Amino acid sequence: MTKIIDIALDDRALPPPTPEIEQERKVAMFDLLEENSFALADRDGRAVPEGPYKLGLSIRQKRLVFEIATEKDDPAGEFHLSLGPFRQVVKDYFQICESYFDAVKTAAPSQIETIDMARRGIHNEGARILEERLDGKAEVDTDTARRLFTLICVLHFGG
Repeated sequence: MTKIIDIALDDRALPPPTPEIEQERKVAMFDLLEENSFALADRDGRAVPEGPYKLGLSIRQKRLVFEIATEKDDPAGEFHLSLGPFRQVVKDYFQICESYFDAVKTAAPSQIETIDMARRGIHNEGARILEERLDGKAEVDTDTARRLFTLICVLHFGG
């Protein structure tokens, strides 16, 4: 089975999230656990532990860390990704989200829709970068990459 059945974010070192960021986190985690596609890639001919998987996400020493375990908590893999390729898109995503949250309170529906389209575009770009960075490590579908990107943004908050 190629999916994530449990996810843990190590956000202990981060400041308390804003209500909007907390809501984004909850929705992304719920949606991710409801439907996702995640499989460890074959590496150097070694057998890959079968899923379903438990995923731990954290930022350590300025690197994004994926810790993968089997359903029985046996270690299945760990990989570290540089945060550099994510920095600008995360910054852009936070800025457009802030504009969106502000617009929802006062703007006309057409303005909200325009900002939301831009927000989705930036979100898709973040998911695309994540898919590229996971190449050779894990295989994910676009929706899973989008939800994982949201969680990466949550980990960047205040970090």
